[in-house]
Formats: sequence, C-alpha cells, structure tokens
Amino acid sequence: MKDNLLIVWTNGDIEVANKFPLLYSSVILEREYWKTAHLMLWGPSILLAKNNPQIQEQLKKIQKTGVKMSACVVCVEDYDAVNILKELNIEIIHTGELLTKALKNDTWAVMTI
Repeated sequence: MKDNLLIVWTNGDIEVANKFPLLYSSVILEREYWKTAHLMLWGPSILLAKNNPQIQEQLKKIQKTGVKMSACVVCVEDYDAVNILKELNIEIIHTGELLTKALKNDTWAVMTI
C-alpha cells in the first residue's frame, strides 16, 4: 500500500507553485492523506525558493506540518542557492537517489510537477 508521497517540484512558474505543490503540501499530513510526505525541489523551483520571500515563508510553514524537503545539489549549486536553502532547512542532496528509491518502492507514490 502506498502510504508515502514524494512530490518532485520542477516547475518555475509562481502560479503553478502556489496553486498545486505548495497548496497540496501544506495540508496533506494534517488531513492524513498520507503517512509521510516529501517535497523535492529540482530545477527552476529552486529559483523560486531562492528569490521569492513569499515562497520561502510557505516552505517554512509546510515544514512545520512535518513534510520533509530536499533539493538537487547540482541545481542548487548552479543557481547559487546553497545558503538560502540551508537557511530554509532544505536538505541538499543527490535527488536522483531518493527519486529512484521511491520509484522502485511499492510504499511510495511519486508525482512530478
């Protein structure tokens, strides 16, 4: 049974961010839609997190609900966002490893935005 959700957020559009991955992530654990949830920032979504204070505040609120977060180390370095993401307590990792494990594991659902 799939009890865990990995959201791979790659889109750099502010409206897409606010209307889906951030909105959904903010309620999924409190409403018990999933046992665990992880929001993975990859590509242009990292630029939104780096440059937009409103997005930064939303990410902090989502973390307080228990959603874990990580970001692609290569992208973070390319976008010069290491310091900001560390301040936001977003783990900087090789995201391909986590994504691959989730895709191969029957207890995880993966969605990409």
